[in-house]
Amino acid sequence: MSAPPAPPVREPAWPLSRSAIWLWVTQGVLGTLVYGVLVAVFVIAMPASTGGPVPVLRWLLPALVVVYAVVAIGIRPWIRYRVHRWEVTADTVHALTGWLTRTWTLVPVARIQTVDVTRGVLQQLYGLASVAVLTASSQGTVRVPHLELGVAERVADDLARRAEQVRDEAT
Repeated sequence: MSAPPAPPVREPAWPLSRSAIWLWVTQGVLGTLVYGVLVAVFVIAMPASTGGPVPVLRWLLPALVVVYAVVAIGIRPWIRYRVHRWEVTADTVHALTGWLTRTWTLVPVARIQTVDVTRGVLQQLYGLASVAVLTASSQGTVRVPHLELGVAERVADDLARRAEQVRDEAT
């Protein structure tokens, strides 16, 4: 009696770099500062004696900025770290992303056309890079964000070499 076959889709094995948490915290802080400044300008510019919804907005908007700050700085980065996963196997590249809407992407190595490594400004600050594995299909791109730079470079180099070997074997 043989063991039951493995499920065709499983959760990828590897989490993103832990530095991704601090990148997302930084993004949350920057977003909170922008919203805070906009709300402060509104509260200062609008006199309390103005009618309509302005008196309510003068206390509601700052409260919403505080709620946004709690979620964007204290909750979202930790949840995103727990749910974003990636893996490269002998035949495929998998990525599982999203904290509210979960997206599972799987690309066979034989379909890879291009492998890109990108580094945004904040990623450079935290020593991170993103790997994008592109195929001819518009839906076939796998993006693995926020890997340590060395890991991203090794993954991209390995995938590019393996994709080239598969193309050479097919001819």
